[in-house]
Amino acid sequence: MIRRREPYNTERARMLRAKQSPPERVFWSRVRSRRLGGLRFRRQHPIGPIVVDFACPEAMVVVEIDSVYHGGRQKEDAARDALLADRGWVVVRVMAGRLASDENNVMEFVLSVCRERVGRGGRMKEETG
Repeated sequence: MIRRREPYNTERARMLRAKQSPPERVFWSRVRSRRLGGLRFRRQHPIGPIVVDFACPEAMVVVEIDSVYHGGRQKEDAARDALLADRGWVVVRVMAGRLASDENNVMEFVLSVCRERVGRGGRMKEETG
């Protein structure tokens, strides 16, 4: 089966990768190259008509880093989350301030959600650190 990508979203994802926010850079530094529990994450990953901040395809988990400027977007976020849920994804929303002040606990929470989704007998490697 060949997957078809929407060209607009692919180009938009490339642009967003080049313009990551500081909290996104911090999160990416902690998950890239299978650093979090052996899971592979993708950044600014297109899923259907939207581009998510981070995606772990193995666990079907999306991580969205929300800043204080994100307030007032609850309706749009709920619609995006529903679209992703319809496609089998779980969305974890992390406030940028929380990531800055409690980075280790945020990462442990994301890892626990991924492990729960994959299952304890899943294909994940043990985290080395």
